[in-house]
Amino acid sequence: MTDTSLDQLIDVASLERFVNANVAGAAGPISVQKHIAGFSNETFYVTRGSEQWVLRRPPRGPLLPTAHDVVREYRYISALYGKARVPRPVAVCEDPAVIGAPFYLMERCDGAVIRLEVPGAYDDPAGRRAISEEMVEALVELHAVDWEAAGLSGKTEGYLSRQVGRWSKQWELTRPRTRELPGLDAATLWLRENTPESGPSTVVHGDYKLDNVMFAADRPKLLAIFDWEMATVGDPLADLGWLMSTWGDTGDPPPPKGSAWENAVTGAPVSAKPGFLSNVEMAALYEKKSGRSMQHVTFYHVLAVYKLAIILEGLYMHYLEATASNPESGRFEWQVPLLIARMQRLIAGSR
Repeated sequence: MTDTSLDQLIDVASLERFVNANVAGAAGPISVQKHIAGFSNETFYVTRGSEQWVLRRPPRGPLLPTAHDVVREYRYISALYGKARVPRPVAVCEDPAVIGAPFYLMERCDGAVIRLEVPGAYDDPAGRRAISEEMVEALVELHAVDWEAAGLSGKTEGYLSRQVGRWSKQWELTRPRTRELPGLDAATLWLRENTPESGPSTVVHGDYKLDNVMFAADRPKLLAIFDWEMATVGDPLADLGWLMSTWGDTGDPPPPKGSAWENAVTGAPVSAKPGFLSNVEMAALYEKKSGRSMQHVTFYHVLAVYKLAIILEGLYMHYLEATASNPESGRFEWQVPLLIARMQRLIAGSR
Protein backbone atom coordinates (compact mmCIF):
# COMPACT_ATOMS: atom_id res chain seq x y z
CA MET A 1 0.00 0.00 0.00
CA THR A 2 1.42 3.37 -0.95
CA ASP A 3 1.50 6.29 1.46
CA THR A 4 -0.60 8.90 -0.29
CA SER A 5 -0.61 11.51 2.50
CA LEU A 6 -0.83 14.96 1.00
CA ASP A 7 2.31 16.37 2.62
CA GLN A 8 4.47 13.76 0.85
CA LEU A 9 3.10 14.72 -2.56
CA ILE A 10 2.44 18.48 -2.40
CA ASP A 11 4.19 21.29 -0.55
CA VAL A 12 0.96 23.25 -0.12
CA ALA A 13 2.58 26.44 1.18
CA SER A 14 5.00 26.53 -1.75
CA LEU A 15 2.19 25.73 -4.20
CA GLU A 16 0.14 28.61 -2.77
CA ARG A 17 3.00 31.02 -3.39
CA PHE A 18 3.34 29.74 -6.97
CA VAL A 19 -0.41 30.03 -7.68
CA ASN A 20 -0.66 33.55 -6.30
CA ALA A 21 2.39 34.65 -8.29
CA ASN A 22 1.52 32.93 -11.60
CA VAL A 23 -2.25 32.57 -11.88
CA ALA A 24 -4.33 35.68 -12.54
CA GLY A 25 -6.99 36.51 -9.98
CA ALA A 26 -7.25 37.62 -6.40
CA ALA A 27 -4.38 36.21 -4.35
CA GLY A 28 -5.41 34.21 -1.32
CA PRO A 29 -5.20 30.89 0.50
CA ILE A 30 -5.62 27.67 -1.44
CA SER A 31 -6.96 24.25 -0.52
CA VAL A 32 -5.75 20.98 -2.07
CA GLN A 33 -7.59 17.67 -2.26
CA LYS A 34 -6.15 14.45 -3.66
CA HIS A 35 -8.23 12.75 -6.35
CA ILE A 36 -8.08 8.95 -6.20
CA ALA A 37 -8.55 7.79 -9.79
CA GLY A 38 -6.31 6.40 -12.47
CA PHE A 39 -3.02 4.60 -11.96
CA SER A 40 -0.39 6.92 -13.43
CA ASN A 41 0.19 10.59 -12.63
CA GLU A 42 -1.09 11.99 -9.35
CA THR A 43 -4.13 14.26 -9.64
CA PHE A 44 -5.32 16.93 -7.19
CA TYR A 45 -8.10 19.50 -6.98
CA VAL A 46 -6.86 22.98 -6.12
CA THR A 47 -9.23 25.73 -4.96
CA ARG A 48 -8.64 29.45 -4.39
CA GLY A 49 -11.86 31.20 -3.43
CA SER A 50 -14.35 30.44 -6.22
CA GLU A 51 -11.60 29.33 -8.66
CA GLN A 52 -11.03 25.62 -9.18
CA TRP A 53 -8.24 23.84 -11.01
CA VAL A 54 -6.78 20.37 -11.47
CA LEU A 55 -3.10 19.79 -10.67
CA ARG A 56 -1.12 16.92 -12.20
CA ARG A 57 2.29 15.69 -11.00
CA PRO A 58 4.25 12.42 -11.37
CA PRO A 59 4.08 9.70 -8.69
CA ARG A 60 6.80 9.36 -6.09
CA GLY A 61 9.73 7.00 -6.55
CA PRO A 62 12.11 6.21 -9.44
CA LEU A 63 10.44 6.60 -12.83
CA LEU A 64 11.01 4.82 -16.14
CA PRO A 65 12.44 7.02 -18.93
CA THR A 66 9.75 9.05 -20.78
CA ALA A 67 7.04 7.96 -18.28
CA HIS A 68 4.80 10.34 -16.30
CA ASP A 69 5.79 13.42 -18.33
CA VAL A 70 3.39 16.09 -17.07
CA VAL A 71 5.20 18.87 -18.92
CA ARG A 72 4.42 17.05 -22.19
CA GLU A 73 0.77 16.97 -21.14
CA TYR A 74 0.73 20.71 -20.63
CA ARG A 75 2.50 21.43 -23.91
CA TYR A 76 -0.09 19.46 -25.86
CA ILE A 77 -3.21 20.84 -24.21
CA SER A 78 -1.79 24.36 -24.67
CA ALA A 79 -1.25 23.76 -28.39
CA LEU A 80 -4.64 22.08 -28.88
CA TYR A 81 -6.84 24.34 -26.76
CA GLY A 82 -9.54 25.80 -29.00
CA LYS A 83 -8.82 23.24 -31.76
CA ALA A 84 -9.76 19.98 -30.05
CA ARG A 85 -11.72 19.06 -26.95
CA VAL A 86 -9.14 19.77 -24.25
CA PRO A 87 -9.34 21.62 -20.91
CA ARG A 88 -8.05 25.19 -20.68
CA PRO A 89 -4.37 25.22 -19.62
CA VAL A 90 -3.57 27.49 -16.66
CA ALA A 91 0.10 27.23 -15.59
CA VAL A 92 3.08 24.89 -15.66
CA CYS A 93 6.09 24.53 -13.36
CA GLU A 94 9.11 22.53 -14.49
CA ASP A 95 11.07 23.23 -11.28
CA PRO A 96 10.76 20.18 -8.97
CA ALA A 97 11.85 22.30 -6.00
CA VAL A 98 8.46 24.05 -5.80
CA ILE A 99 6.26 21.12 -4.69
CA GLY A 100 8.66 18.18 -5.05
CA ALA A 101 8.10 17.41 -8.76
CA PRO A 102 7.18 19.20 -12.02
CA PHE A 103 3.45 19.93 -12.26
CA TYR A 104 0.80 21.84 -14.15
CA LEU A 105 -2.62 23.34 -13.55
CA MET A 106 -5.62 23.19 -15.89
CA GLU A 107 -9.24 24.21 -15.55
CA ARG A 108 -11.52 21.87 -13.63
CA CYS A 109 -14.29 20.78 -15.97
CA ASP A 110 -17.81 19.97 -14.78
CA GLY A 111 -19.27 16.72 -16.05
CA ALA A 112 -19.11 12.94 -15.75
CA VAL A 113 -16.24 10.53 -16.33
CA ILE A 114 -17.77 7.20 -17.34
CA ARG A 115 -16.03 4.27 -15.66
CA LEU A 116 -18.46 1.71 -14.24
CA GLU A 117 -21.81 3.23 -15.20
CA VAL A 118 -23.40 5.70 -17.61
CA PRO A 119 -25.09 8.83 -16.20
CA GLY A 120 -28.76 8.11 -15.62
CA ALA A 121 -29.87 10.88 -17.99
CA TYR A 122 -28.76 8.81 -21.00
CA ASP A 123 -28.21 5.29 -19.72
CA ASP A 124 -30.24 3.63 -22.48
CA PRO A 125 -29.39 2.08 -25.86
CA ALA A 126 -29.75 5.39 -27.73
CA GLY A 127 -27.58 7.21 -25.20
CA ARG A 128 -24.91 4.53 -25.29
CA ARG A 129 -24.80 4.63 -29.08
CA ALA A 130 -24.44 8.42 -28.90
CA ILE A 131 -21.49 8.00 -26.49
CA SER A 132 -19.85 5.66 -29.02
CA GLU A 133 -20.37 8.15 -31.84
CA GLU A 134 -19.03 11.03 -29.75
CA MET A 135 -15.88 9.06 -28.93
CA VAL A 136 -15.21 8.56 -32.63
CA GLU A 137 -16.20 12.11 -33.61
CA ALA A 138 -13.88 13.70 -31.02
CA LEU A 139 -11.02 11.44 -32.16
CA VAL A 140 -11.55 12.34 -35.82
CA GLU A 141 -11.57 16.05 -34.83
CA LEU A 142 -8.29 15.62 -32.95
CA HIS A 143 -6.65 13.86 -35.88
CA ALA A 144 -7.76 16.66 -38.21
CA VAL A 145 -5.83 19.35 -36.27
CA ASP A 146 -2.96 20.91 -38.24
CA TRP A 147 -0.29 20.01 -35.70
CA GLU A 148 2.45 22.05 -37.34
CA ALA A 149 0.29 25.18 -37.39
CA ALA A 150 -0.50 24.50 -33.72
CA GLY A 151 3.21 24.74 -32.92
CA LEU A 152 3.83 21.05 -32.30
CA SER A 153 6.71 19.07 -33.73
CA GLY A 154 7.76 15.48 -33.86
CA LYS A 155 9.73 12.84 -35.68
CA THR A 156 7.12 11.38 -37.99
CA GLU A 157 9.15 8.88 -40.02
CA GLY A 158 9.21 5.33 -38.67
CA TYR A 159 6.65 6.03 -35.96
CA LEU A 160 5.36 2.47 -35.66
CA SER A 161 8.82 0.90 -35.59
CA ARG A 162 9.84 3.38 -32.91
CA GLN A 163 6.72 2.55 -30.91
CA VAL A 164 7.53 -1.16 -30.94
CA GLY A 165 11.13 -0.36 -30.03
CA ARG A 166 10.18 2.06 -27.27
CA TRP A 167 7.71 -0.25 -25.58
CA SER A 168 9.91 -3.33 -25.88
CA LYS A 169 12.65 -1.30 -24.18
CA GLN A 170 10.21 -0.28 -21.43
CA TRP A 171 9.49 -3.97 -20.91
CA GLU A 172 13.20 -4.78 -20.69
CA LEU A 173 13.59 -2.07 -18.02
CA THR A 174 10.56 -3.31 -16.09
CA ARG A 175 11.25 -7.06 -16.25
CA PRO A 176 14.09 -7.14 -13.65
CA ARG A 177 11.84 -5.37 -11.14
CA THR A 178 8.76 -7.58 -11.62
CA ARG A 179 8.78 -11.00 -13.37
CA GLU A 180 9.31 -12.92 -16.61
CA LEU A 181 6.42 -12.88 -19.12
CA PRO A 182 7.45 -14.88 -22.22
CA GLY A 183 4.24 -14.01 -24.08
CA LEU A 184 5.36 -10.39 -24.28
CA ASP A 185 8.54 -11.45 -26.05
CA ALA A 186 6.51 -13.41 -28.63
CA ALA A 187 4.27 -10.38 -29.20
CA THR A 188 7.32 -8.17 -29.71
CA LEU A 189 8.53 -10.46 -32.50
CA TRP A 190 5.10 -10.54 -34.21
CA LEU A 191 4.81 -6.74 -34.12
CA ARG A 192 8.27 -6.31 -35.61
CA GLU A 193 7.46 -8.73 -38.42
CA ASN A 194 4.05 -7.20 -39.23
CA THR A 195 4.63 -3.45 -39.01
CA PRO A 196 2.72 -1.64 -41.83
CA GLU A 197 3.56 1.65 -43.49
CA SER A 198 1.93 4.66 -41.85
CA GLY A 199 -0.16 7.28 -43.63
CA PRO A 200 0.13 11.04 -42.98
CA SER A 201 0.98 11.93 -39.39
CA THR A 202 -1.39 13.60 -36.93
CA VAL A 203 -1.48 14.39 -33.24
CA VAL A 204 -1.68 11.09 -31.35
CA HIS A 205 -3.18 11.23 -27.85
CA GLY A 206 -1.63 7.92 -26.83
CA ASP A 207 -4.21 6.98 -24.17
CA TYR A 208 -7.58 7.68 -25.77
CA LYS A 209 -10.31 5.73 -23.95
CA LEU A 210 -13.67 6.20 -22.30
CA ASP A 211 -12.45 7.05 -18.80
CA ASN A 212 -9.91 9.58 -20.09
CA VAL A 213 -12.66 11.86 -21.38
CA MET A 214 -15.49 13.78 -19.71
CA PHE A 215 -19.10 13.83 -20.85
CA ALA A 216 -21.83 16.26 -19.88
CA ALA A 217 -23.91 14.94 -16.99
CA ASP A 218 -27.24 15.59 -18.71
CA ARG A 219 -26.57 14.53 -22.30
CA PRO A 220 -24.13 12.32 -24.25
CA LYS A 221 -21.80 15.16 -25.29
CA LEU A 222 -18.03 14.70 -24.98
CA LEU A 223 -16.65 17.83 -23.31
CA ALA A 224 -12.94 17.25 -22.72
CA ILE A 225 -10.10 14.80 -23.35
CA PHE A 226 -7.70 14.29 -20.42
CA ASP A 227 -4.38 12.55 -19.66
CA TRP A 228 -2.02 13.73 -22.39
CA GLU A 229 1.25 12.42 -20.95
CA MET A 230 1.83 10.05 -23.88
CA ALA A 231 0.83 12.50 -26.61
CA THR A 232 3.02 12.77 -29.68
CA VAL A 233 2.89 13.19 -33.45
CA GLY A 234 2.56 9.98 -35.45
CA ASP A 235 0.16 7.42 -36.87
CA PRO A 236 -3.45 8.28 -35.92
CA LEU A 237 -4.55 4.65 -36.13
CA ALA A 238 -2.51 4.02 -32.98
CA ASP A 239 -5.22 5.97 -31.11
CA LEU A 240 -7.95 3.92 -32.75
CA GLY A 241 -6.21 0.67 -31.82
CA TRP A 242 -5.91 1.87 -28.24
CA LEU A 243 -9.60 2.76 -28.10
CA MET A 244 -10.47 -0.68 -29.50
CA SER A 245 -8.28 -2.39 -26.90
CA THR A 246 -10.34 -0.87 -24.07
CA TRP A 247 -13.77 -0.98 -25.73
CA GLY A 248 -16.64 -3.44 -25.75
CA ASP A 249 -16.35 -7.17 -25.12
CA THR A 250 -12.63 -7.85 -24.86
CA GLY A 251 -13.09 -11.60 -24.42
CA ASP A 252 -11.10 -11.52 -21.18
CA PRO A 253 -12.43 -13.60 -18.27
CA PRO A 254 -13.53 -11.96 -14.99
CA PRO A 255 -11.21 -11.61 -11.98
CA PRO A 256 -9.94 -14.90 -10.55
CA LYS A 257 -12.04 -16.60 -7.90
CA GLY A 258 -10.95 -15.71 -4.41
CA SER A 259 -8.99 -12.63 -5.48
CA ALA A 260 -9.27 -9.37 -3.58
CA TRP A 261 -10.91 -7.82 -6.66
CA GLU A 262 -13.41 -10.60 -7.44
CA ASN A 263 -16.44 -8.52 -6.45
CA ALA A 264 -15.01 -5.07 -7.14
CA VAL A 265 -13.78 -5.40 -10.74
CA THR A 266 -16.03 -6.46 -13.59
CA GLY A 267 -14.78 -8.73 -16.34
CA ALA A 268 -16.07 -6.47 -19.13
CA PRO A 269 -15.98 -2.68 -19.52
CA VAL A 270 -19.12 -0.57 -19.31
CA SER A 271 -18.92 -0.16 -23.10
CA ALA A 272 -19.90 -3.83 -23.47
CA LYS A 273 -23.49 -2.94 -22.46
CA PRO A 274 -26.26 -3.13 -25.10
CA GLY A 275 -26.41 -0.04 -27.30
CA PHE A 276 -22.68 0.67 -27.39
CA LEU A 277 -21.08 0.03 -30.76
CA SER A 278 -18.66 -2.91 -30.84
CA ASN A 279 -14.99 -2.13 -31.35
CA VAL A 280 -15.32 -3.44 -34.92
CA GLU A 281 -18.20 -1.00 -35.51
CA MET A 282 -16.16 1.78 -33.92
CA ALA A 283 -13.35 1.10 -36.40
CA ALA A 284 -15.82 1.13 -39.30
CA LEU A 285 -17.31 4.45 -38.13
CA TYR A 286 -13.83 5.95 -37.79
CA GLU A 287 -12.98 4.75 -41.31
CA LYS A 288 -16.15 6.37 -42.67
CA LYS A 289 -15.60 9.70 -40.92
CA SER A 290 -11.83 9.97 -41.41
CA GLY A 291 -11.35 8.24 -44.78
CA ARG A 292 -8.46 6.16 -43.40
CA SER A 293 -8.18 2.49 -44.38
CA MET A 294 -8.65 -0.31 -41.82
CA GLN A 295 -6.53 -2.79 -43.81
CA HIS A 296 -4.02 -3.29 -40.99
CA VAL A 297 -6.32 -2.66 -38.04
CA THR A 298 -5.29 -5.92 -36.29
CA PHE A 299 -1.70 -4.67 -36.03
CA TYR A 300 -2.87 -1.47 -34.31
CA HIS A 301 -5.13 -3.46 -32.00
CA VAL A 302 -2.31 -5.81 -30.99
CA LEU A 303 0.11 -2.92 -30.57
CA ALA A 304 -2.36 -1.25 -28.21
CA VAL A 305 -2.82 -4.36 -26.05
CA TYR A 306 0.97 -4.82 -26.02
CA LYS A 307 1.50 -1.25 -24.80
CA LEU A 308 -1.26 -1.64 -22.22
CA ALA A 309 0.32 -4.82 -20.85
CA ILE A 310 3.70 -3.11 -20.49
CA ILE A 311 2.21 0.01 -18.92
CA LEU A 312 0.24 -2.03 -16.40
CA GLU A 313 3.30 -4.13 -15.62
CA GLY A 314 5.15 -0.87 -14.91
CA LEU A 315 2.34 0.18 -12.57
CA TYR A 316 2.47 -3.26 -10.94
CA MET A 317 6.18 -2.58 -10.42
CA HIS A 318 5.25 0.60 -8.52
CA TYR A 319 2.82 -1.49 -6.45
CA LEU A 320 5.56 -3.97 -5.55
CA GLU A 321 7.87 -1.09 -4.64
CA ALA A 322 5.16 0.70 -2.59
CA THR A 323 5.18 3.83 -4.77
CA ALA A 324 1.90 3.28 -6.68
CA SER A 325 -0.49 6.24 -6.93
CA ASN A 326 -3.44 3.81 -6.65
CA PRO A 327 -3.37 0.80 -4.30
CA GLU A 328 -5.51 -1.23 -6.70
CA SER A 329 -2.45 -1.55 -8.95
CA GLY A 330 -1.98 -4.93 -7.28
CA ARG A 331 -4.63 -6.40 -9.54
CA PHE A 332 -2.26 -6.07 -12.51
CA GLU A 333 -0.55 -9.21 -11.20
CA TRP A 334 -3.28 -11.22 -12.95
CA GLN A 335 -4.58 -8.67 -15.47
CA VAL A 336 -1.31 -8.44 -17.42
CA PRO A 337 -1.28 -12.21 -18.22
CA LEU A 338 -4.89 -11.84 -19.44
CA LEU A 339 -3.78 -9.11 -21.84
CA ILE A 340 -1.02 -11.36 -23.15
CA ALA A 341 -3.61 -14.08 -23.80
CA ARG A 342 -5.78 -11.54 -25.63
CA MET A 343 -2.86 -10.59 -27.91
CA GLN A 344 -2.42 -14.25 -28.74
CA ARG A 345 -6.12 -14.51 -29.71
CA LEU A 346 -5.92 -11.42 -31.92
CA ILE A 347 -2.77 -12.64 -33.65
CA ALA A 348 -4.25 -16.09 -34.22
CA GLY A 349 -7.40 -14.54 -35.67
CA SER A 350 -5.39 -12.51 -38.20
CA ARG A 351 -3.80 -15.53 -39.86
